[in-house]
Amino acid sequence: MDGNTAAEGGERRRMAAKAVLVAGVGILATAAMNLPPSAVLRRLSPPDIHSEYVKFLSGKDTVTAYIAYPERPQPAPAVIVIHEIFGMSDFIRQTTEQLAKDGFVAIAPDLLSRRGGTPATPDSARKLIATLNPDTVTQDLDATRAYLNKLKPVRSGEIGIIGFCWGGGQSFRYATNTPQLKAFVVCYGPSPNAADMGKIRAKGLGVYAENDARINAGLPDAAAAMKAAGKDYPYAVYPGVGHGFLRTREKPEVADSAWNAAIRFFRAQLKS
Repeated sequence: MDGNTAAEGGERRRMAAKAVLVAGVGILATAAMNLPPSAVLRRLSPPDIHSEYVKFLSGKDTVTAYIAYPERPQPAPAVIVIHEIFGMSDFIRQTTEQLAKDGFVAIAPDLLSRRGGTPATPDSARKLIATLNPDTVTQDLDATRAYLNKLKPVRSGEIGIIGFCWGGGQSFRYATNTPQLKAFVVCYGPSPNAADMGKIRAKGLGVYAENDARINAGLPDAAAAMKAAGKDYPYAVYPGVGHGFLRTREKPEVADSAWNAAIRFFRAQLKS
């Protein structure tokens, strides 16, 4: 074999090896895209928490939920996260992870699981959520709470709930029919029927936005109804922000202040 032939052969081998490498990267990328969400999220979770998707039964239906655990040796209290009217979202997953970083086992059920899960567009999710039966939502939240109580990393019975927008209203409503609940946080959500407030046993906290006239219009009546029912409902109206400010972070310092207030509240109400 002459020098030119040998050189050409070496070049072909290098090109073939490069092609195999590129193909291999493509295969790995495709495989990653085809992994179930839980497998990808487990890898990408911050090092101080563990997160994954789980499934459990609610009646005869299956609920999909995103759960995050703090890395700690002892069982932790737990918080259920109720999504906005847009359904499961990056914001809700990030909130769940942040609660885990703050020391709680946190779980966010996709309350559109019975309808095939949160659809691709917010508008489609909004339309689906408008059709949900409130009693079915309660059943799915009960199933979520039951799932938590079976987990060894959870301090049994030490469970709170937080909701945003539509989910804030569901958090308030869930407190009216769940005496086992220890704490609830309402983030700019509507209030339940005044007649039901006397059934609340959990401690509550309200997080509202100054530029949210639609929700705030019902606040005086809700506060009066809670007081008449003998319930304490401290709340704050955060200045210069609008509905959804914990997601939009239009004023990060205000969003951080509201979040820290919620964490202090949960730490005070849930035994760790």
